Amino acid sequence: MRFLRLGLRKRRVQHDPALQQELLQDVRQRFGNHETTPFGDQAAEITGLLEGADGVMVATEILREFAEAAHASVVVQAAELGLVADRTNYRTLWKSAGKRLRSPLFGQRLHPYIQVSAAVTAVGSQARQTVRVTEPEPLLAHMFEVLDLTVAGWQYGRVLVDTHGAELAAGLITAATEVRAEMSDPPPLPPPVREQMRSNASVDVLDPAISRFVGQWNPGKQMRESLLA
Repeated sequence: MRFLRLGLRKRRVQHDPALQQELLQDVRQRFGNHETTPFGDQAAEITGLLEGADGVMVATEILREFAEAAHASVVVQAAELGLVADRTNYRTLWKSAGKRLRSPLFGQRLHPYIQVSAAVTAVGSQARQTVRVTEPEPLLAHMFEVLDLTVAGWQYGRVLVDTHGAELAAGLITAATEVRAEMSDPPPLPPPVREQMRSNASVDVLDPAISRFVGQWNPGKQMRESLLA
């Protein structure tokens, strides 16, 4: 019992809810409006703000908010098409809807390549802290959900694959791997990930800065090598 009490005390972390709200509002409002500032530069600045327990919790909230908004967009679109959105497996919907389904990753308050990318980097680079101060299962679900929407949109919705999207997807895979590695009993991988792992299909990646394809990326291969390692 003494060991249990010591363990609980060790896991207890001080939080500052007021600081978290201030930081969250700053991240929402100050970034994403500077069209002349590259996405990567803005994401890097945000990542620097999301350090420590409070930063990790803000990053988790960013991912939750983004996933919820994306899901809401998909539900509305699916209803208009007479289809049903399965939140655990968007691939099924994308296969039926094809390019009639617009990507829900854009047009939100949070930008996928700025705030979301920064949040992914923050939770992945601080994975040990992340599993101590958050509930990792919902966080993983949100990251895999965004990953599913990203990759399925490329494959079935004819969404253009650019370097920013490929970096976001690769970052989601890496961050999910790091968080799962810190969990004593990680949950099973979701169906879309397991299905993608069976594929060796590569996607052509466009660099929008030069309007040229600069290479290929195989998401299934990275998932196998990372999540099954």
